[in-house]
Amino acid sequence: MPKTARDVPAQLELLCLRALWSLEEGNVKAVQRIVSQSRPLAYTTIMTVLDRLVRKGLLARRKVGRAFVYFPQTSRQAMRRAAIRELVEGFFDGSESELLMFLREPAAQAPRPAEPEQQIDTVLL
Repeated sequence: MPKTARDVPAQLELLCLRALWSLEEGNVKAVQRIVSQSRPLAYTTIMTVLDRLVRKGLLARRKVGRAFVYFPQTSRQAMRRAAIRELVEGFFDGSESELLMFLREPAAQAPRPAEPEQQIDTVLL
């Protein structure tokens, strides 16, 4: 498990983890190629994120030539469990049954947006 206080990685860290889960292992350039499909980032940014994930214990790396090859130390399933655990503890007081009841509730109806004419009338008043 991760060595940090927060088990769930930040969004950019998760993007890099997803790339490595699909690759199984890869260097910075390979991860950047996958991440750039959704979010174009500099090589050095990806390298910094991967190094941070190594320090957190979520990735490991080995030297191949002059570059590092990174590989996951945790599974996608373990990360899902950690995220759900954090959600349950943070929003449902640790109660899985409260989460299930919440998920079974019908979604609250969002208020319908006012017609454009009504919005204008309200603004002018």
